[in-house]
Amino acid sequence: MTTRWLTPEEQRAWRAYLAASRLLDDAMDRQLQQDAGMPHLFYSVLAILSEAPERRLRMTDLAEELKITRSRLTYAVTRLERDGLVRREDCPWDRRSSLAALTEEGMAVLERAAPGHVGTVRATLFDRLTPEQVRLLEEICSGVARGLQGGEAGGAAGEVPWRRRATPCAEPPE
Repeated sequence: MTTRWLTPEEQRAWRAYLAASRLLDDAMDRQLQQDAGMPHLFYSVLAILSEAPERRLRMTDLAEELKITRSRLTYAVTRLERDGLVRREDCPWDRRSSLAALTEEGMAVLERAAPGHVGTVRATLFDRLTPEQVRLLEEICSGVARGLQGGEAGGAAGEVPWRRRATPCAEPPE
């Protein structure tokens, strides 16, 4: 098998992506630790739950939405549960699963943290881009994500660690 080395242009693009990605992750974590006392992952759990029906999701679905392993999600939810921001509930329609539910206190913490978080996202990313670059960023990232999640022919859907082979069940059957 012959290695297809990156061209100089691809190498520069790859390294620029890595630097920007690491710097953005660091900026998000620093801001959220300072303003809300939590890492970006914990904020993301709260944000996703806030947008879910009845502010609750099956743990498996939450892990897939966050693109993290179930064990990493369990750790995060355990910490958030200890702080009273999330609670676990039995899943009434799937005995093998449990639900993560956002508490009122969790919603209040999210509402207090959101303005600073959005301000950081805007200042570190979107204020530096033209509208055309924002459109291209979405197009590029969506295409890469589809390919990695198996949304395209030849995708790697079976290789992602947060996927479970069980039948998806986002809400109770009718």
